[in-house]
Amino acid sequence: MNTVDLNADVGEWEESGLAARLDAALIPLVSSVNVACGGHAGNAFSMSSTVRLALVNGLSIGAHPSLPDRDHFGRRELPVTVAAVDALIRTQVTDLIKVASALGGVVRHVKPHGALYNLAARDRSIADAIATAVATIDPHLVLVGLSGSELLSAGTRAGLRTASEGFADRGYDVSGSLLPRSHAGAVVHDALAVGERAVRMVREGRVIAAGGQFVPVTADTICIHSDTPDAVELARAVRAALERAGIGISPCS
Repeated sequence: MNTVDLNADVGEWEESGLAARLDAALIPLVSSVNVACGGHAGNAFSMSSTVRLALVNGLSIGAHPSLPDRDHFGRRELPVTVAAVDALIRTQVTDLIKVASALGGVVRHVKPHGALYNLAARDRSIADAIATAVATIDPHLVLVGLSGSELLSAGTRAGLRTASEGFADRGYDVSGSLLPRSHAGAVVHDALAVGERAVRMVREGRVIAAGGQFVPVTADTICIHSDTPDAVELARAVRAALERAGIGISPCS
């Protein structure tokens, strides 16, 4: 039977509120979580709360480091040096490891967020800086990156295990990159379509890009963004579609 990991970017809040309540509903529907660790969002309280939820639900825990840009939620590309990337990865990932360890948990993977993720997908020097920093922290960590990206190649060069990621709720361009969020179709809101896209990624290794063309996607793990409108509904739709297709859901890290 085919299996795939279903992941969610979570903990992207500072104080208990609507976002925290949405996380509490979303987390039981996935098999792994990527926890914001202070770059674009998150603090010690949100990290602790999110890790506790993940542990209660038996999920794989990952770090979700970002460029330090809270004003733009880490989704604005900023000039950044290799040294700065190394430092932010080490700091943010280590911070989450400390929080998880204090609660009896283990951080098993690292997935960069937003602009840093997209930079690492195409820029070898940034990708290598991330992979080297992760390997230095713990060579057993799994590095998660966009299917076909420089980040996955960098992870292999650094001796890390990698996981290729597909996005059920995001649009692709014909190169296999994610459409910028400013473009029409960048975020997919239709629950039925999101479920169908997830199944196609696993079964056929491809996804429909802008313009109707298919592009290849290897999906060891499929992401649902917690800040996407109706994220909980979309996660339920993806999970149900995968289960109907006979595809198992289990962590990849």
